[in-house]
Amino acid sequence: MSASGVEPLWTPDPDRVAASRIAAFMSELGAADYPALHRLSVEDPTTFWRRAWAFCGVVGDPGETAVVPGDRLRTTRFFPDARLNVAQTLLARDDDAPAMVFLGEAGDRRDVTWRDLHDLVARYQHLLRDAGVNPGDRVAAMMANTPDIFALMLAAAGLGAVFSSVSPDFGIDGVVDRFGQIEPAVLVASDGYHYGGRWFGCTEKLREVAQRIGSSRQVVVVPYAGEIEGPLDPAMVAGPEALAGADPGPVHFEQLPFDHPWYVLYSSGTTGKPKCIVHRAGGVLLKHLVEQQLHCDIRRDDRVFYFTTAGWMMWNWLASVLGSGATLVLYDGSPFHPGPARLFDLMDETRATLMGISAKFVDACAKEGLRPAETHDLGSLRTMCSTGSTLIPEGFEYVYRHVKADLHLASISGGTDLCGCLVAGDPTSPVRAGEIQRPGLGMDIQVLDDDGSPLGPGRQGELVCANSFPSMPLGFWDDPGDERFDAAYFERFPGRWHQGDFAEWTDAGGMVIHGRSDATLNPGGVRIGTAEIYRQVDAVPEVLESLVIGQQWDGDTRVVLFVRLAPGATLGDELRDAIRRRIRSGASPRHVPAVIVAVDDLPRTRSGKLTELAVRDVVHGRPVKNAEALANPEALELFRDLPELGS
Repeated sequence: MSASGVEPLWTPDPDRVAASRIAAFMSELGAADYPALHRLSVEDPTTFWRRAWAFCGVVGDPGETAVVPGDRLRTTRFFPDARLNVAQTLLARDDDAPAMVFLGEAGDRRDVTWRDLHDLVARYQHLLRDAGVNPGDRVAAMMANTPDIFALMLAAAGLGAVFSSVSPDFGIDGVVDRFGQIEPAVLVASDGYHYGGRWFGCTEKLREVAQRIGSSRQVVVVPYAGEIEGPLDPAMVAGPEALAGADPGPVHFEQLPFDHPWYVLYSSGTTGKPKCIVHRAGGVLLKHLVEQQLHCDIRRDDRVFYFTTAGWMMWNWLASVLGSGATLVLYDGSPFHPGPARLFDLMDETRATLMGISAKFVDACAKEGLRPAETHDLGSLRTMCSTGSTLIPEGFEYVYRHVKADLHLASISGGTDLCGCLVAGDPTSPVRAGEIQRPGLGMDIQVLDDDGSPLGPGRQGELVCANSFPSMPLGFWDDPGDERFDAAYFERFPGRWHQGDFAEWTDAGGMVIHGRSDATLNPGGVRIGTAEIYRQVDAVPEVLESLVIGQQWDGDTRVVLFVRLAPGATLGDELRDAIRRRIRSGASPRHVPAVIVAVDDLPRTRSGKLTELAVRDVVHGRPVKNAEALANPEALELFRDLPELGS
C-alpha cells in the first residue's frame, strides 16, 4: 500500500509546527526537517542521545560517554558511567498544580497535586522500607489505574526496587504465572475495581495469589475508593493504616546506573508461559521522553490521557509523562459505560490535550455511529494517539470527519518487548490515511525480505531495527546465557532486532503495518498480512469485529474468517458473498477466505488485542498453554471442533 498520490487528511499549520517541541529540538541540532533529524539520530547516536537527555529534562549525571558500541546490538551500552534515579525526573515538579486527575467509572474523582504526589510517594517508600525493600528487590502490584499505583511505582523506583504490575481483572493463574517467576518482596493490590457497572472484589483472589507466590514479606491492600471492601486476611496489611502516621519526610532517590532495572513486563503469554522482560531504567525513561515530547509534542501543563490498565505497556509509557511536567488524566473502568461516548465526555471534563486509545476503540466508535465533533467541544485536544493494532484507513477518515478535523492523529507501533515505539507520529508533517508517519527517532528501521535484503516502498516484508537503542531490554528473567532472549529477537535476522511485524514503507516515508508476521497467512505459499483482510471486513456494517487465521488443509493453508455479527444480522449466503466480494475487490483474490464462520465472541488479551494464534491452536487441536492471559478464555471453546472447519 503506497502513499503515492494519497492526499493528506491533515497538515499542521506553520504556527503549530513552529511552536512544537520537535521544531525547537531540530533548531538546536541544525536539522532542517524530520528526515534530517532522523538521519542524524541514526548516524550520530552520541550527539542525538546526549542532546535528548538535556532537552527532555532528564535529572541526573549523564557522565562522560553517551554510547559505547558493542560487538552485538544487545551489548551496546548507553551512558555507561551515568548516575540517576528515574523517579527524580518524574517528580522534578513539586507545586500545587495537578499531577494527576483520576475519574472512575462509578463517578468518583480524585485530584492529586504535585505536592500531594510527593507526600504519597514518601509514604509508600516508608511502607516499603519497613518491609526491608532494597535496590533490586521486586515490588509487584495488582492494582486499578488509580493514583496509588503510580505512587507505589515511584516509591519503588526511588529506592531502586524493580516494579511489575498487572491489572486486577487478571485471573489467579495469570497473576501467579507472572509474579511467581520474579518472587516479589512486597505485593500490593486494590481491594477491587468497577467495570461495566459492576463491582469486582479482589481480596479473596489476593489471598490465594499471595499463598501461591509465597515470596512476599508484606501483602498490602489499598482501597479503590473510601474504605476497604470486605475483611482482610490476618497476614495482609490495610493500606490506609500503613500509609498514615508521622510525616515520612522527603522522597528518597537512590542514585543508580543507567542500566539499573526499572520494570519487569510480560509477553502476552498466549502461546506459552509469559516471558518476563526486564527493562532498564535510564533507557526506558529517555526513550519515552523522546517519544512523548518530540513525537507527541507533550509539554509542561498538558493533560495526557491514555486508556490503559496496569497490565499493558502503555501504562508504563503514561507514567513517564510526569517527566515532562504534564498532568496524567486517569480513568479506570469500561470505556463504554454508562454510554459509548464516555471517553469523549472525559476529554471535555478534564480538558485533555492528548487522547490515547486503541485502533479497536476507533472501530467501535465508528460502528456505534458516534459523532463527537457534533456532540462534544474537544477544544483542548491537540493530539490523538492510536496503537494496539493497525488503524485502518477508514479509521483515520472517521477521526478527521467525525471526531476533530484539526488534530494530529498519530498512529504508533512498537511493543512490550522494547516498552516503546519503533514507528511513530511527527507533529510537523502531514497525516495520510492508513499510514504511520515516521520511523522512530534513534531507530534504524528497515523492512527486509526473507533473505534479509532491504525492501523499498510498496513491498511487504519483516520489520526490523538495524541499530541498538536505549530501551532494548536487559534480557529475560531467569534466562541463562540469554538463549531465549537471543532466539526471540536476533535469531531470524542476526545483527538486527526482529520485531515480528509484517510491514511496508510508503512513498511518503511512512509505514503500513500489516499485522504480526507470525500470524501472517501463507495460502499457496503467498504471504498475506491479516490487516489487509480486517480493513475490508471491518467496513461491512453487519460485522462488529472479525478474526482471521490460516488453517492447515489438504497439504496447504486455507484462509478462515470468523465474524461476530451485529444484533439482528445473520450469516447467510448473501452476507458471505458480500464479504468475499469486498475482500476480493479491496484486497485481492488471494485474500478471500475459503470459510467464513459466525461466532458469538472472539478471544482477546487483557489489553484488548484479538488472539489469532490462540484460535489457530484450538482449531488445530493444540493446547493453548496460557489461556489465563486472555480476558475471556471461555471464548476459545467456541472454536473447538467446529463442523464448518472439517469439510
